[in-house]
Amino acid sequence: MTAPGSDTLQLRLPLRQEAPQSAADFVVSESNSAAASVLSTWPEMAGSVLSIFGPSGSGKSHLAAAWVERTGAIALHGAEAALVDPRELEGQMVLLDRAQDADDESLFHLINLTQSGGGALLLVSRDPPGAWACELPDLRSRLNAIRTVCLDAPDDAVLGAMLKRAFATRNITPGDEVIDYLARRIDRSADAVEHIVDRLDACHRPVTRVLARQVLGDSDELSD
Repeated sequence: MTAPGSDTLQLRLPLRQEAPQSAADFVVSESNSAAASVLSTWPEMAGSVLSIFGPSGSGKSHLAAAWVERTGAIALHGAEAALVDPRELEGQMVLLDRAQDADDESLFHLINLTQSGGGALLLVSRDPPGAWACELPDLRSRLNAIRTVCLDAPDDAVLGAMLKRAFATRNITPGDEVIDYLARRIDRSADAVEHIVDRLDACHRPVTRVLARQVLGDSDELSD
């Protein structure tokens, strides 16, 4: 029988557990502090519309989920906006994630009802509203006028948290030195995090720094 803690083959159940996003485990850093600060108190008045945007993995959806948790807002995703009668949302707090995927008419009505009927509308997307494609001139003017807050690509602190979360969904708990090593060497994106964690998980071995550099093919450290 293999001794506990040895660096030989270990069997793990192939289970993935999706960890819920909450305010408690959101990591505030230089890359997202501006948006985190704004959403900690927003909206200050009824009828507000706000856009937060940034690249994949920047934490915008996680931050929006924390806002929903705080405010009790109704959460919609992209094209789902077309399935809801906007009048039912009048006066409500509403989150529209992947907002650029909503159709023009639904988005136009959501913005108008928010501004005329109170409530608040939080739009989340990769690009700012002014860059979205739309065919309604009246919608274009409204999108251009929306207050926006940008999140940058994840820095080391956020990338490390993303790695820990991805490993946790696979029931893996690598040491901090492994997280730090990976955070300095992979692309700063959610796709890169999922890719490297999948590769390491597929090895069916304890996730150590030695394994990480083997998987990455880090020739600069192979002699360590």
